[in-house]
Amino acid sequence: MGLCIYLNGKFHTKREEATVSVYDHGFLYGDGVFEGIRVYDGKVFKLHEHIKRLYQSAISIMLKIPFGQEKMEQLVIETCRKTELKDIYIRLVVSRGAGDLGLDPRKCSEPTIVIMADKIALYPPEKYQTGIKVISSATRRNRPDTLNSQIKSLNYLNNILAKLETFTYGADEAIMLNDEGYVSEATADNVFIVKNSHKLYTPPAYLGILEGITRGCVIEIAKKMDYQMIEEPFTVHDIYTSEECFLTGSGAELIPVIEIDDRPIGDGKPGKHFKKLLDAYQKMTHSEGVPIG
Repeated sequence: MGLCIYLNGKFHTKREEATVSVYDHGFLYGDGVFEGIRVYDGKVFKLHEHIKRLYQSAISIMLKIPFGQEKMEQLVIETCRKTELKDIYIRLVVSRGAGDLGLDPRKCSEPTIVIMADKIALYPPEKYQTGIKVISSATRRNRPDTLNSQIKSLNYLNNILAKLETFTYGADEAIMLNDEGYVSEATADNVFIVKNSHKLYTPPAYLGILEGITRGCVIEIAKKMDYQMIEEPFTVHDIYTSEECFLTGSGAELIPVIEIDDRPIGDGKPGKHFKKLLDAYQKMTHSEGVPIG
């Protein structure tokens, strides 16, 4: 059947059928939270972890979801089942709901809940073989004391401004720095670099990153493969001089970076460590997960 969208108790198979009010505070103010989840070969990967993070984000912004995590998981599975697809990208959105034109969230009587199950391709398949080019963005990452990065909110303007820079410079992606000049994350993905062969670095959470679920999987895999996994601050200079660099995220999975700011990384090709970790990650995604039936 293909596309399926759950919207406040009803299922739709056409985009134009699934509509929300223009008074929804998710539309008016970016007031809501979301998750991006993958289904591989009929199994929802890391479903519990994604739903747990969704509810934690909702708690942080005082957005009350009208039912528990178990029911949300069941709705995700049911939406996926109706697509009749085996490999799916899920976008789960909970907004504050419809209110008035004012900012007051108390005017929103009930949240809007949307589960979209469809396909996704963030990068062309060949980019996973040849790698992507990135820039270091002039747009600084939001400070965690102003908008906490652990809240996966609908307000992505900070990331979008950085993404707009990539078009100017003909790049595929942008690496964002925090206000002190340390590497934070890409516009939608976490950052990893390889130095001194078996040392794998990624920025720590306090630098304003979202602790991605794919990031966590890579850290878990790397430790099992005897990499020295280091979470500490580093600068863009460290990316310039690294042996390898790659990005991680539910949508992108693992994607190699071969150039930053016109400087080749390593030999300018996807590295052996990236390929090794990607292979292990793909095995994990196809062996774990909650069956959709």
